[in-house]
This record gives sequence, structure tokens and C-alpha cells, in this order.
Amino acid sequence: MPRVTGLGHVGIYVRDLERMVAFYRDVMGMRITKQNWRVGIVFLSADPEAVDHEIALMRGRPDAADPHLIQQISMRVASLDDLRAFHRRLVADGYRIEEVVNHASAIGCYFFDPEGNRTEVFWVTGRPCWVPTVSPIDIHQSDDAVLAEVDRVFTQLRDVPMGGRMSEESATLAPASRQG
Repeated sequence: MPRVTGLGHVGIYVRDLERMVAFYRDVMGMRITKQNWRVGIVFLSADPEAVDHEIALMRGRPDAADPHLIQQISMRVASLDDLRAFHRRLVADGYRIEEVVNHASAIGCYFFDPEGNRTEVFWVTGRPCWVPTVSPIDIHQSDDAVLAEVDRVFTQLRDVPMGGRMSEESATLAPASRQG
């Protein structure tokens, strides 16, 4: 039976993205690993060689009267087969799946827990992609087909270094070939 292997990262909605990035970078000593300021997302890691991010800051925190602060809770799984097993179990148990996406560096299955918290289980692909990106993917294809799709997205984005920015940030996290 598959199980999660650890907490991957926590996504937090913020009101002042610049101030929050400065706090986690300058006060806490984390490094910016992925960013898209146009979309309003910055990922930070305490140890980028070990994990590409532990904190994901997302512009869009509601007003002070709304306690909706957590954007997502993400947990790692050991293999693509474990990710597939979790997806099948979540669907069979009636949990609402939001999406299954290719981030190039990982594949994530986003769903809502029993109290409606956005949650992700993800598998790390081994591709060091430093661009925040999402592209829908069918994880129930063959391993070769899944990895070919991962490599297609990675090839588009692999020239951006850790903490770097694309020359023209899109208004979406989808790769350019998937934008409408």
C-alpha cells in the first residue's frame, strides 16, 4: 500500500508578496528557487539541492476577516506507481480531484481533503526545472508516455537557472505551447 514519504511544501496565500519574499529570503535565509511575479508566485527553499521548495508564496490572501490562508499542503510519494495508486484510491473513495499536472520537476495530484483543504500528493521526476509550471497529464498512461510528456515540458523550460526568471513571464503557469 502506498504512503506519503514526507511533507513536501506548504503554499501560503499572502497579501504583500514582496514583503513576504523578503522575510523568508532575508530574515529566514531561504533561497528563491522558482518565481513568476506576473502570476504572483514565488517558491523558496532552505536547501535547494535537496528539495526545490518548502514554501510556496501565492499572491491573493483574502482580507483579515477570512481565515483562508493555506493555499495547499503537499506531500511526497516515492514513485509514479504510488502516485497512480493514490489517485485511484482518492477517486474510489469519492474525494474531489482538482487536477493532475506535470510540473516537469514533479507530477502532482491535487485534491480536497474531507474538510475542503487543497492537498497535493506528488512524485519527484528528477528533472531540475526551476520554472513554476503546470500542464495537465494522464498518469495512467505507460511510464514511457508519462516521462515523454515530462521531458517535453522540461525541454521547453530547462534553460532557466535556479532562482531565474523567464525573459517574458506569462500570465499563467502553463507552458507556452499549452496557452490559448
